[in-house]
Amino acid sequence: MTGSRTPKSSNGRVAVYCLAIVGTMIGASYAAVPLYDLFCRVTGYGGTTQRADTAADTIVDRKVTIRFDANVARGLGWNFAAETGSVTVKLGETAMIAYRAQNSGQSTSVGTSTFNVTPPQAGAYFNKLECFCFTEQALAAGEAVDMPVQFFISPDAVEDPTMDSVTTITLSYTFFPVDDPKSVARAGSADRDLTNTEPAPL
Repeated sequence: MTGSRTPKSSNGRVAVYCLAIVGTMIGASYAAVPLYDLFCRVTGYGGTTQRADTAADTIVDRKVTIRFDANVARGLGWNFAAETGSVTVKLGETAMIAYRAQNSGQSTSVGTSTFNVTPPQAGAYFNKLECFCFTEQALAAGEAVDMPVQFFISPDAVEDPTMDSVTTITLSYTFFPVDDPKSVARAGSADRDLTNTEPAPL
């Protein structure tokens, strides 16, 4: 009969459609991670902080206290702590503190850190000018390093009702072991200035 579709032809079209859908899903899954990362960095979702190239051009009188938290995951024999427990700054005011890591093991090891801030809505306004996060750091046995963090809280936070009750923000870092280090950034890298020191207790 003219215009009729054979079962073989219909099955072929269904197979093509299914393959197209599967291909689209696979492509979307590969794109999901970088797109989610971009989304977090733009919106501050989940406590993701922002990266700034210049300091804020406005400072307002409202103050907020920044607490500094330090953690080390299992498998990395390091001591890790902030040089100070907290600082209080005005919105838009630039501040700098340092974390110190020391390898308490018997051999060289490599670590890398992740971070977040709480409460999560503060992430959109927490701007880092200098940071050691996501960079592989190698420490010889007993070696210590001071790692600066320079930041400011955007004055735009005063316009956000969800920030009205926020008086304290916690910046938290966690160092993880790197089993297969690809590259190790040392002092003088483009986006940080780590100061290696002789072994010293934390």
